[in-house]
Amino acid sequence: MTTETLEAARGGDMVDSDFLKQLSAVIRAEDSYGQWDGKSDADIMAEFIVTKDERREIPIIGDPDPDVMWRVEKFYDAVGLMIEKRTGCMASQMQKMSHEGFGRIVLIAGKLVVVSKHLRDIHRFGFETWAKLAEGGESLVESAAQTIDAHPDAARG
Repeated sequence: MTTETLEAARGGDMVDSDFLKQLSAVIRAEDSYGQWDGKSDADIMAEFIVTKDERREIPIIGDPDPDVMWRVEKFYDAVGLMIEKRTGCMASQMQKMSHEGFGRIVLIAGKLVVVSKHLRDIHRFGFETWAKLAEGGESLVESAAQTIDAHPDAARG
């Protein structure tokens, strides 16, 4: 595949999104040696884009790859930070994943669960395009903000 064909298959150009900027910042925060300084945001987040063909090729047998688990954690870290920026309430995540790739992630603000997500086939975690990655994060943030607005005392308590 040529670079252009691969880029088109992986979702084309990265979209302008506050969520994608936050996700990039979360990833870059872990680069203590500056290995990613010369790389674009698209380069460091490329593994979040998984095409249908790539998804089909990923086996779901065995323990989830540690890199996939790291991507899941960074995605939900970015969601939590965007929730805090939007509402002023810090949202931290807790997750429990089985060795088979099934589990649950919750983000909690104060005493309130603002995101509750069951995950299956974690081995294949990713989004088909940049737009879907941005939309996935932004929709979780929007839903959490609405929950906080509906129950502000619990979220701030």
